[in-house]
Amino acid sequence: MHCDYTVTAPEVSPSLTILRTAADLRAATQPFRDDGKLVGLVPTMGALHEGHLELVKRARRDCGLVIASLFVNPTQFGEGEDFDAYPRNEAEDIALFDAHGVDFVYAPDAAEMYPDGFGITVTVSGITEGLCGAARPGHFDGVTTVVSRLFEHCAPDVAYFGEKDYQQFKVVQRMVEELGMNIRIVGIPTVRERDGLALSSRNAYLDPGQRRAAPALYGTMFALAGRLHDGVDIAAQCAWGRQALLDAGFDSVDYFEICDADTLVPAIANADNLRIFAAARLGATRLIDNMPVDRPE
Repeated sequence: MHCDYTVTAPEVSPSLTILRTAADLRAATQPFRDDGKLVGLVPTMGALHEGHLELVKRARRDCGLVIASLFVNPTQFGEGEDFDAYPRNEAEDIALFDAHGVDFVYAPDAAEMYPDGFGITVTVSGITEGLCGAARPGHFDGVTTVVSRLFEHCAPDVAYFGEKDYQQFKVVQRMVEELGMNIRIVGIPTVRERDGLALSSRNAYLDPGQRRAAPALYGTMFALAGRLHDGVDIAAQCAWGRQALLDAGFDSVDYFEICDADTLVPAIANADNLRIFAAARLGATRLIDNMPVDRPE
């Protein structure tokens, strides 16, 4: 899906309900649950763009009650990452949620999510070990811990995640399956700029030269998808992709891999159900993307 990146917050006075504590959220949403409404959750860290709003639109279509969370989670940022610099504009985010039909925004502070003495970490093994898990140690423990807390506080029937963060989507799906949570996890296809760049809050960090180079991430994956055939040397093709990104102006490549779309195990031969994954850096900005081999986006 392609769109313009800039999202302009409408001039509205937010009329939706903003809640800061789990107790208030439970009390406010209970009447809707009593009426049998399906509850959808869209977890976000704010800095909204059209990718987030596609999640909201799908939730609004599917569910009788839509909750969006707004929480920049410190536990999924590693040492030296951009937690302090991560873009935050709650007023604009709330206006966008309001304009797109969100019923409740859950915007807790860190003390509500991680009260004094909180000592639980949720870890999903195996599927977290490659790709971003290898490049960002501990990142997915932070993701699964905060998502499990959001699920506890919001008690959704359905939760929506963007496929741009495909590994995150699969990790959450695995957590829900293995813990027996009665929550359906829905993945929404990546939303892109007209030139193919996947929408991301971190795109705002790119200077003009970096922004011109950035679409090569998608372009290289798209080209690689067309190079795959039976008997192809997968390792050689991935090496080609890494070099192509460096030649396009990327400063470094964390990974460029072809993996099984369900297990995320690196592929050794062309097969059904493969997906290309890439993460590369332009200056201090780390961009990630992925695409299915059999149906280029």
